[in-house]
Amino acid sequence: MPLSQTLKLAFRFSLREMRGGLSGFMIFLACIALGVAAIGGVNSVAQAITAGVADQGQTLLGGDLRFQLNQRDATPAESTFLDRLGTVSHSANMRSMARLEDGSDQALVEAKAVDDAYPLYGAIETAPQLGRKDLFGEKSGVFGAAAPDLLFDRLNVKIGDRLKVGSATFELRARLVSEPDAVSDGFGFAPRLMVSTAGLAASSLFQPGSLVENAYKVRLPAGASEADLKTIQDRAASDFPEAGWSIRTRSNAAPALSANIERFSQFLTLVGLTALVVGGVGVANAVRAYLDGKRGVIATFKSLGASGGFVFTVYLVQILMIAVLGIMLGLILGAAMPFAASAALQSVIPVPAQGGLYPGALAMAALFGLLVTLAFALLPLGRARDVPATALFREMGFEGRGFPRLPYLTAAVGIALALAALAILFSADRRIATIFVGATIFAFLVLRLVGALVQWVARKSPRARSVALRLAIGNIHRPGALTPSVVLSLGLGLTLLVTLALIDGNLRQQISGSLPERAPNFFFVDIQNSEVDAFSTLIGKEAPKGTLVKVPMLRGRVMALSGVSVDKANVPSEGAWVLRGDRGLTYNAKQPANATLTEGNWWPENYSGEPLVSFSNDEGKALGLKLGDTVTVNVLGRNVTARIANFREVQWETMGINFVMVFSPSTFAGAPHGWLATLTEKDATAAEDARLLNAVTRAFPAVTTVRVKDALDVVNRLVGQLGTAIRAAAGVALIASVLVLAGALAAGNRARIHDAVVLKTLGATRRTLITAFSLEYMLIGLATAVFALAAGGIAAWYIVARVMTLPSHFMPEVAVATLVFALVITVGIGLAGTWRVLGHKAAPVLRDL
Repeated sequence: MPLSQTLKLAFRFSLREMRGGLSGFMIFLACIALGVAAIGGVNSVAQAITAGVADQGQTLLGGDLRFQLNQRDATPAESTFLDRLGTVSHSANMRSMARLEDGSDQALVEAKAVDDAYPLYGAIETAPQLGRKDLFGEKSGVFGAAAPDLLFDRLNVKIGDRLKVGSATFELRARLVSEPDAVSDGFGFAPRLMVSTAGLAASSLFQPGSLVENAYKVRLPAGASEADLKTIQDRAASDFPEAGWSIRTRSNAAPALSANIERFSQFLTLVGLTALVVGGVGVANAVRAYLDGKRGVIATFKSLGASGGFVFTVYLVQILMIAVLGIMLGLILGAAMPFAASAALQSVIPVPAQGGLYPGALAMAALFGLLVTLAFALLPLGRARDVPATALFREMGFEGRGFPRLPYLTAAVGIALALAALAILFSADRRIATIFVGATIFAFLVLRLVGALVQWVARKSPRARSVALRLAIGNIHRPGALTPSVVLSLGLGLTLLVTLALIDGNLRQQISGSLPERAPNFFFVDIQNSEVDAFSTLIGKEAPKGTLVKVPMLRGRVMALSGVSVDKANVPSEGAWVLRGDRGLTYNAKQPANATLTEGNWWPENYSGEPLVSFSNDEGKALGLKLGDTVTVNVLGRNVTARIANFREVQWETMGINFVMVFSPSTFAGAPHGWLATLTEKDATAAEDARLLNAVTRAFPAVTTVRVKDALDVVNRLVGQLGTAIRAAAGVALIASVLVLAGALAAGNRARIHDAVVLKTLGATRRTLITAFSLEYMLIGLATAVFALAAGGIAAWYIVARVMTLPSHFMPEVAVATLVFALVITVGIGLAGTWRVLGHKAAPVLRDL
């Protein structure tokens, strides 16, 4: 029979067989729909946010172009260049201390000074809504300011109250509801205080070496294209090669936000793919159970002359039609997510997600769903092809049939490899995706071995006296047992959750416990050269038992590595952060006490030769640097090239004063700069810290004081929110695991019914059977939980201890929660299905045996 006629006939038979409905395929549909919805929805939301950023790039950036300079204003030549481009708005950002007028309290703020042209796009929203002059203008020597609710609550102030910033006085005239370009300024640890450029200038905070970011935003004439923007960038770089400015365009308004969204969507996509692959086990169980129920039909087909290939085609078409239905359900849910997320994410991400259909994201999800279905359905279908009709008529199932023919096995493995390759290909960070895919494949193999090991232990265990226990152990290792499916489905989800819970717990423990014990009490920033000695005297008076460490500090941007511009250098992701934005720089004649050299030697104390630099070891190796290479940094508009003299080990987790680069003293001779200091006093009380903070703010209003505990509290909240989001995402994989577990138990119901009927006929009571089944599920769940704890503990230890280089601790509460959850799920779902099994009458079942 020609292939076309075979397929047509197989399709007709498939439609006839499906008239009975989708009974037995609900778990199949749920697994496919859940995984497809997760992948399609996450990527659709990510694309929706990216589209929102692109659509509102001008508003989010504050212009068509943004030129940022650190620690200095634009030179007259640079200002002329910018003015010729279009309308320019200048804003300045810096951290400072805002204190009450009577000096009784103070708070760290992110001060932002804006000019009369601000904003070039969008609008400032305040409550009440005021005009520019009423909001920021000077009245009797007092300037206006706007701040968010957080600052009002932190200082317990109201509209009309006054604050001191530096030497200037500001009146809070409105609450700041939103600023259009906030996302382009980056994340801040302190609340915003928005003032005018004239007001901030009156504060005397602008001193040589002060850590201030000057942003010049340009509105180009209408019709400026992306090519025009690129031309301006190239001209700025060629005309001012040592400007050291960071240039962004409206198409890259919020690079940090876009990068974080991309990373998080990649993680969620991989979690969704894990859920889909776990669901594939449910697909295999559902297909096997369905074919088991069709033994008589398959036997009839074969007795009437149908080939094994024809039988395979008939049921493959049915499975694919059901899979398409599940994929469609998942696509509908995934397509709806951008619309639902638009409102939900508005309070979290200051960018509106654009609702709409994103065919690329949905097509990728559909492709993954189809490949998972084929990969897991081919093996049971291949086994059914080769079972003789005589065996089927004798009610023999498909258990214990071994592997199917080589073509089916090869096709299943090939599709699985294609699935892994596509997951890596579609990922932004292919290294992470490769590790994730490899870990998933390894976990599947290990879980298969664990299932086999559990069965082997059950088979070799001594004969139990208890009838119920003996039946439970026998059920664990008998042919067609549920053990492999339960261990595989539940083990992967539990392992993922245990890993995430332990990582989150260790991070929280470090932030709330270990780090505060090792970290200094305070960081002091922007101490002027002329004030260093007076500042040290004050600290010695207010905290005589404390340890003050101070170093000179500048800001600089890495421009080139060994003469190659960083824009053209091929830098691994591990070291790329060093090249993003400006870095803190310092110089020192002596080797720092907390520095351990790994290569090279420190320069002599009286060294005055060519500029040398000491580079942090891990970051230097990640950038591919070696002794003798050169690093070019731009400081205050001047390029400085230094040769690497040594590498040193940096313990970032101590939260003390550490720098990626430490230069020889003559490198920055004559450059204006401030000082950075830390104060460590372990026995200081909260009241003593508050008194010191107040004294420093009163005596040195230009010095920015950061209490480390307050910063750690902010980080702890962020880690908690991120951990909750990640665990919720991982919950998708666990839901898939539970669905597969339910499907596995449902797939074994026919064998359970026969067992229960035969045992009841031989005198077993309902209580004995319930006890036996409960013990079986409990033992399998316990074995799975133990594996999840071991595997998750090892994975968490590696990430925390080796990747994050933090102390790792195992947490008993995680172990207890995992054991309880595994036992409740396995025993609960198992008994829910078993109770119905025990209700079957014996006579109808015995007649079919």
